[in-house]
Amino acid sequence: MAQAPTIDAQPVTKIAAGYAHSLFLKSDGSLWAMGYNFCGQLGDGTYSMDSTFPEKTVVSNVTAIAADNNCSLFLKNDGSLWGMGLNNAGQLGYGISNVTNKTDLPVQIVVSGVTAIAAGEDHNLFLKNDGSLWAMGQNIYGQLGDGTHNNTNRPEQIVASNVTAIAAGAMHSLFLESDGSLWGMGDNEFGELGDGTYNNTNQPEQIVPSNVTAIAADDGHSLFLKSDGSLWAMGRGDFGQLGDGVYHSVYPHYGTNQPEEIVASNVTAIAVGGYYSMFLKSDGSLWAMGNDANGELGDGKYNNHGTNQPEQILASNVTAIAAGDSHSLFLKSDGSLWAMGIDGSGQLGDGLTTSVNRPKQILGPYNQICCQLLGGTNMQLNFVGIANTNYALDRSSSLSPPNWIPQATNPASSFGPLVFTNPPDATTNNFWRIRSVP
Repeated sequence: MAQAPTIDAQPVTKIAAGYAHSLFLKSDGSLWAMGYNFCGQLGDGTYSMDSTFPEKTVVSNVTAIAADNNCSLFLKNDGSLWGMGLNNAGQLGYGISNVTNKTDLPVQIVVSGVTAIAAGEDHNLFLKNDGSLWAMGQNIYGQLGDGTHNNTNRPEQIVASNVTAIAAGAMHSLFLESDGSLWGMGDNEFGELGDGTYNNTNQPEQIVPSNVTAIAADDGHSLFLKSDGSLWAMGRGDFGQLGDGVYHSVYPHYGTNQPEEIVASNVTAIAVGGYYSMFLKSDGSLWAMGNDANGELGDGKYNNHGTNQPEQILASNVTAIAAGDSHSLFLKSDGSLWAMGIDGSGQLGDGLTTSVNRPKQILGPYNQICCQLLGGTNMQLNFVGIANTNYALDRSSSLSPPNWIPQATNPASSFGPLVFTNPPDATTNNFWRIRSVP
């Protein structure tokens, strides 16, 4: 089991949630992981213990992350694509695939030029800097969009140019082109492609001709945003995950096969989980709908049937969201990381394995300060600050009134560390502050 982190206090900048594991990036480009690790998806060199605390698996230079089922993907700042975890269908794309294949350390898949990644259940997508779309992994339902139903363990080009965004569901895929058109391929059992049918397709087909700005997909349903801030949904809705006020119960499709408008305006970000959905509004409020059996909506309930209309979870300050199978992550504007939902494998990163039905703070916020003894009379203080701001350290023996005395330290910009040579005196009460300086 990983130990609780006591340093590395940089704010969290990006998040991703898989089936039972979670990933996040910090502002220094480090990659952190927690949760289920039987397939090596944490990338820590083991297949053994789940990690209930976040553990650092890549030290620096990571710029993007994606997670689903039991594999993880990330990009580095040189445009290289890396992956770890389950590879049974060739979804990691490094030329090997069998039912027992997996890797517990990051493997390089593409050397350079990758700009975006999306992880599905057993297939993965990525974009290159020329706007081309590439895919690898399972293709039983045509989710790779190559005109076949054959799996591939090497990346293959699907679209040559003009692709701007991608989303990978359990067994279907979505992408946007530069003209704002929405395209889809793969499984359509629940109408998740939104083409007016329930027929699978193994080639990309246009769903919406223009004005789409963001997409999200998971197990049988899809969401997208339009340029006017409206939220649209299609596909499976038996747990209320579409948010249209209906529990779709008509066998065998359980949903709608055409896009329907859910929210008219002001939506800025979307995420799709196993049988639930989340979105943000322009005021920073967090909303959710769908299955809530494990507390994944964060509304204080454990509701097997969920809710079929959007409900507000938090009123403000949320900046990013990620939805796993039955757990959720979000970031606040202060750089803090929060989580809710099932926690049986430690995927919430709180050191426990107990589900929670309300948001729980895992890391942060900006005022987090951690100290580390360096030996002798030196101490290192790690803190989180504002980019491009310099800081100094003051000490006072009292706060009634304070008598702040500047301490000798090394020069330090945001994200520390400060190293100072005047450690606290155990015989007196000492108070310390970090302040910004010109």
